[in-house]
Amino acid sequence: MAIIATMKSMAAATVLLGLSAVAAQAAQCGNTASGFEAWKAAFRNEAAANGVGQAGLNALAGTSYASKTIYADRNQKSFKLSLSEFMNKRGAKAIASKGKSLKRKNAGLFQQIEARYGVPAGPLLAIWGMETGFGGFLGNQNTVSAVATLAYDCRRSEFFTNQLVAALKLVDRGTINASSIGAAHGEIGQTQFLPVNVLRYGVDGDGNGRIDMVKSTADALASTANFLKGHGWRAGSGYQPGQANFGAIQGWNSAGVYQQAIAIIAKEIDDN
Repeated sequence: MAIIATMKSMAAATVLLGLSAVAAQAAQCGNTASGFEAWKAAFRNEAAANGVGQAGLNALAGTSYASKTIYADRNQKSFKLSLSEFMNKRGAKAIASKGKSLKRKNAGLFQQIEARYGVPAGPLLAIWGMETGFGGFLGNQNTVSAVATLAYDCRRSEFFTNQLVAALKLVDRGTINASSIGAAHGEIGQTQFLPVNVLRYGVDGDGNGRIDMVKSTADALASTANFLKGHGWRAGSGYQPGQANFGAIQGWNSAGVYQQAIAIIAKEIDDN
């Protein structure tokens, strides 16, 4: 399940999309489903003004209010656990064990990724395992509806407005479609990228000419390495708390227990 406590790369979202403050305020947020359709109608103009094409606008029109997303957004409790409780709940030992096996099995891929981005296998495998159980569960919510609901919801409307514009642009590009399924907050693919981060850091890791964060493990892992590099990762430096690359892990998510769990799991994988 994806981690949303701090909204990965919040500042990057506004810079990337350039959504004006005036436009962001035009469609009025709400806290119940009753105003969602009216909000969509108003937001359509904002989306078009920010470069969303017809395919993206059609996807917006087809969205529905995602009550399960709102429930998930209001009930994030695991970050209140201690580190040991969090790691036990998330199955850290099992993730490390499988991570070691996958590192051996995909040695060539991880070597290529490290050569290009400077990020070793451990952190990538730890994130992959923590986010989706190595691709085992990518979510069960409609991506565009989930992000649209959160953009409409008053709690974090500004942040998710940028995510929604990004998601609609991804529809325009064919990276996702109106029927794409992902996690409750609109996270996409095997390592759970929010839409803005797919636009900014998504790369074609398998060389087939397109970015597919869902079906291509190489794309998902290379994109994750590119994200970490974009957040200051330095090749050859350590990534435990207090070391140079721990800040890049903090860029992935600022929940302390999550950061520490990633670092611990990654080290166990890289040391074997």
